[in-house]
Amino acid sequence: MLDTRRHVRPVSSQALLGSLFLAGLISPASAQTLPDGPSIAAYAEQLLDEQKLGRDGPGVAILVARGEHVLYRGARGMASLELGVPLSPDQAFRIGSVTKQFAAAALLKLIDEGRARLDDPLAKYLPAYPQGDKISLLQLLNHTSGIKSYTGIPGYMANPVRRELSTAQLIDEFKNQPADFAPGQGWLYNNSGYVLVGAVIEAITGKPWHQYINEAMLAPNQLARTGYPGETRVIKGMASGYGADPAQGVIVDNMISMTQPHAAGAFVSTVDELWRWNRLLHGGKLLSPASYARMVTPEGKASAANYGFGIASQTLRGQTLYQHGGGINGFVSSLAYMPQTQTSVVLLRNSTGPGLNLDLLSRKLGAFAIGHKYAELQPIAMTAAQLKAFEGVYALDDKQTRMLAVQDGRLMSTRGGGRPVALLPVGPDEFAFEMSVARFKAQRDGAGKVVALALYQDGEGAAEDWKRSGDLPVVTTIALSPEQQQALIGEYQSPQFQIKVFRDEQGVLRGQAPGQPAFELKATTPLNLYVAQVDAKLDFVLSEGRASQLTLLQGPNKLVMQRR
Repeated sequence: MLDTRRHVRPVSSQALLGSLFLAGLISPASAQTLPDGPSIAAYAEQLLDEQKLGRDGPGVAILVARGEHVLYRGARGMASLELGVPLSPDQAFRIGSVTKQFAAAALLKLIDEGRARLDDPLAKYLPAYPQGDKISLLQLLNHTSGIKSYTGIPGYMANPVRRELSTAQLIDEFKNQPADFAPGQGWLYNNSGYVLVGAVIEAITGKPWHQYINEAMLAPNQLARTGYPGETRVIKGMASGYGADPAQGVIVDNMISMTQPHAAGAFVSTVDELWRWNRLLHGGKLLSPASYARMVTPEGKASAANYGFGIASQTLRGQTLYQHGGGINGFVSSLAYMPQTQTSVVLLRNSTGPGLNLDLLSRKLGAFAIGHKYAELQPIAMTAAQLKAFEGVYALDDKQTRMLAVQDGRLMSTRGGGRPVALLPVGPDEFAFEMSVARFKAQRDGAGKVVALALYQDGEGAAEDWKRSGDLPVVTTIALSPEQQQALIGEYQSPQFQIKVFRDEQGVLRGQAPGQPAFELKATTPLNLYVAQVDAKLDFVLSEGRASQLTLLQGPNKLVMQRR
């Protein structure tokens, strides 16, 4: 139920309505200057080759369309490894959090019909919900309610997601969890909020949330392969979903009852029907102009995240881009729309494992389709000594930092709390981020020292100014004895998170969070460890010969966990 967001900017409702109207006025001459289907097909194959997506493992289905015309429709990989069935663009996939777009539109349709208001309190529809009088429907839609996301409850994404639950039972799982912030006072992506959107739809209509969406929007528009799969329903052409394990390689991903993702992520669909959904939603066929404008326009605390209602408002090569991604057991999805040229890019993947960056693939295909292709990278050679000139700590503001450091002959960028990303030198003072469209140009002072980075998230346009704030911290690691390791081994938990610390078969101390791969822990002291793959530190407190408490420091976040 993941959301995928990149460089974004809010736009006014007038501009949004204007772009919707003008989208229908593309002249034939301008359309002819844009890439045709064969060109897009060849470029899609090139991008899949660049990301090294094979044909004998899980794959991806792709559709690129302009207006009513499909420009490219294809697939690579296998729909079923067990049966040896190749993937085709006809296959159905789970779409995860793209479901939120359908749920948001359904609630807005009810609002258009006068059956609800955005400023209605949740308590009007769910009277027993704690503090429901302080939470509005708008705050559920744009993730500003502060309600705890149930998918973030420690351990919940393991076996508990296999249970079949009613709407009321699912709400019981999170309704008494402590809030992340007061309603309207922050923004945090939240699956619980959309479960409640589904519950509100049920309270208004007296029907299951998915039944109402089908009757009100899907069936009337012949979207017969989009909707709720249920627990035992046979879905024609459904692709199998896979994951990855460091030891086993490709695996069948963990089971999940589809009652649990609910209106936050339970739908299945196809590339064709998601394209048609784009045409309906952004073509003014489903909602009033006022409701559509609210849906795609970030407001309040959601403005910083550029998030509307089930839609992120972004920019791509200077054009408006409406996008949402999804991730659920075995599947990843991306749905994008550019109103200026009525361009849709739909990507559906049947694996959550590494090996394919859907966001990068979507952006590059979208840029190519609108005639503004990203430049091909032309890396240049640099020695380790030359790369060291760029090492240091850089800050965007008092909360956001990144470190540039040379590792194994490559310059790496590690944002505070994030993972190292390789940088490719493409000029004497210019670097591109590997598997990204972002790049930066270094700025030097009169003495030739690097003092700042002008970072372009979309490869061009407005730049972020990252100023050099200091040298790299000096880190000296030590080897822990088996006894010192044993004192730290155990499971640690807080209301927000949990970590298991263990020693693998090779005697390496590792940490692992639920549903995530294990990571190696390195020690600077017997009680202070750090994660090499992520900018994170673990500080332990000893009591009677073993650790009783663990503090996780990752970026600006600090979590204190007790030994279970």
